[in-house]
Amino acid sequence: MIDLRSDTVTTPSEAMREAARDAAVGDDVYRDDPTVNELEARAADLVGMEAALFVPSGTMGNQVAARTHTDRGEEILLDEQAHLYKWELGGLAQLSSLQTRTIDCGDRSVPTPEQIEDGYVEESLHRPGTGLVAVENTHNSRGGVAVPKGHIDAAADAAHDLGVPVHLDGARLFNACVALDTDPTEMVENVDTVMFCLSKGLGAPVGSMLAGPEEFVDRARRNRKLFGGAMRQAGMIAGPGLLALENVDRLADDHENARRLAEGLNDVPGLSVPTPDTNIVMVDSADAGLSGDEFADLCHDAGIQCGAFGPTTVRLCTHLDVSRSDVAEAVERIAQAMDAA
Repeated sequence: MIDLRSDTVTTPSEAMREAARDAAVGDDVYRDDPTVNELEARAADLVGMEAALFVPSGTMGNQVAARTHTDRGEEILLDEQAHLYKWELGGLAQLSSLQTRTIDCGDRSVPTPEQIEDGYVEESLHRPGTGLVAVENTHNSRGGVAVPKGHIDAAADAAHDLGVPVHLDGARLFNACVALDTDPTEMVENVDTVMFCLSKGLGAPVGSMLAGPEEFVDRARRNRKLFGGAMRQAGMIAGPGLLALENVDRLADDHENARRLAEGLNDVPGLSVPTPDTNIVMVDSADAGLSGDEFADLCHDAGIQCGAFGPTTVRLCTHLDVSRSDVAEAVERIAQAMDAA
């Protein structure tokens, strides 16, 4: 079975397993775990922030950020396809009592300055006010779009002009940076905070980082505790995370494999596949008369794991456990299955 469901399915390397076994550990709640402390320092430096916080998941990192930035009842302004809004179980409402004001960002994937100005709500006797603008890079639901730095900067400048902080959901931040040949510190220099995952294309078994100003991270640490994310001898998962930070450059291999996958599938009658920016390939099976679920089932029967992502859309992700030969094999199996359907 070739697993293209997500880049979260990567398995830790032998070196990561050894790092977990050999990690120096302490109680992280007391700030005594040297491996976690090293990971947080290196992660902060990598994105040019003052401090970083190790969290179990990207969703927790995003939700902790939202809770730390805002007061209850405020509004968060974000794309209607944003992961924070669409795929995190309504956590903004459940955990932080936030209202969401969504924007259709279209192909741009982040709000324009005009959209932010139009969506902004000033605090008053009757209205809670806009407490946070959230952007995403790469943008998962829009097909792994790598959002240019200029678009991020424009959104951040517009929000800051209104006195509103900006959080970047950078679950796949380094995919965007590699695709756009942009240094991570430059990509995030105008946002207030950023979350990025270690457990996707970078290959760690678990964990994400939330980075920002030191004072913000201190408050976020308390909210991590509130959300049940305080960890003890977490060096055993931070060790592999340190090695994951060395896997940034190899993301270009995933992007090339994704392009090959898209090109091959686009040649299959009935399938329409745009050229991906990064490692996420969106396949539309409408012309074949197949729903997303039906096409995903067809792929599964052919030995390819993927997932429906819309009425007639399936998402496939390349990652470090997928080789160039795996991609060629996947295209061949899907083509044969479609021909036989």
